[in-house]
Amino acid sequence: MLKSALSFVSHLESLPVYVPGRPIEEVAREHGLDPSTVVKLASNENPLGPSPMALGAMRAVLGQLHLYPDGSAHQVKARLADQLGVEPAHLILGNGSNEILEFIGHALLGPGSEVVVSQYCFAVYPIVAALFGARLVSVPALEGFQADIPGMLRAITPSTRAVFLANPNNPTGTLTSREDVSRLLAGVPPHVLLVMDEAYVEFLDDPVDCLSLVRSGAMPNLLLVRTFSKIFGLAGLRLGYGVGAPDVIAAFERARQPFNINSIAQAGALAALEDREHLARTRENNRAGLLQLESGLRRMGLPFIPSHANFILARVGQGREVFASLQRQGVITRPMAGYGLPEWLRISVGTPEENQRCLTALSSTMSSLAS
Repeated sequence: MLKSALSFVSHLESLPVYVPGRPIEEVAREHGLDPSTVVKLASNENPLGPSPMALGAMRAVLGQLHLYPDGSAHQVKARLADQLGVEPAHLILGNGSNEILEFIGHALLGPGSEVVVSQYCFAVYPIVAALFGARLVSVPALEGFQADIPGMLRAITPSTRAVFLANPNNPTGTLTSREDVSRLLAGVPPHVLLVMDEAYVEFLDDPVDCLSLVRSGAMPNLLLVRTFSKIFGLAGLRLGYGVGAPDVIAAFERARQPFNINSIAQAGALAALEDREHLARTRENNRAGLLQLESGLRRMGLPFIPSHANFILARVGQGREVFASLQRQGVITRPMAGYGLPEWLRISVGTPEENQRCLTALSSTMSSLAS
């Protein structure tokens, strides 16, 4: 087969590749399983599914899909602005929160610039840095996989354009303390955008209030990134949003593709924002599910990192082998070798039945490997 004579940009060769959780259908086909019996605990999805109110709203717009969506997503922004206590000019919507992260690259990054992250950060941060030719500065984590906030502040140079911190962090589930968040907010210089990734913030009982700094205008170099994929159960719609200073949002808007938020996503998001019962049920299922998984892991003698999100990081030893064995039993988890953690698996919280199915399969696997 002939190869093209095209000359691709050099930094694509070293671009890390995001590896998603495996789909149910693919695992079922590979192992000869009935898809209805496969449990997916790999991608931190909401095991209760989408909001019933959102499902109804999405069905109602199906007859209008021949029309382009509202290119500014006016209603979604207005509803979000009202709930967050900000103006619509503080908000930008993306095709998943990943697109918000990409806007940062378009607006701020390029060859010669630097991005500061913590070790074991979300995989998309290094991808964004590499995509725009920026240098990634990864600060070693502290004991217990905690981000070293003083170390991250020391890593900032005149070339630094962005600092990324997820709180809670994915994939570790760790939570940066209120004191360290305050230290970070106070220490990041004005020429650096501080990106606080709050994809899992709705699972916290008492989150650090970074939003007030955006609302008041006290920190114009702060961007909060959130998503409808996790607690709202709308991962398949791909909808995230950023909250920041109007001039930062305006710069990102110049990089945004027209009609990046489809009509179904807009309808679903509007309804999901009003479904308080679904959010409460999801929080309670997650609270109980974490306790269930922690208890099961303790019984097996497997170390884990206490989680503040909707997943748990467990040390199983032979990560790839355990992952493969669980798949053969119809349980999909997430191996962590790509994050530099080959002995660990990340397990999303499911329903009580799914959690028990995972624990039973894991116990069987660990006994088999030990024999």
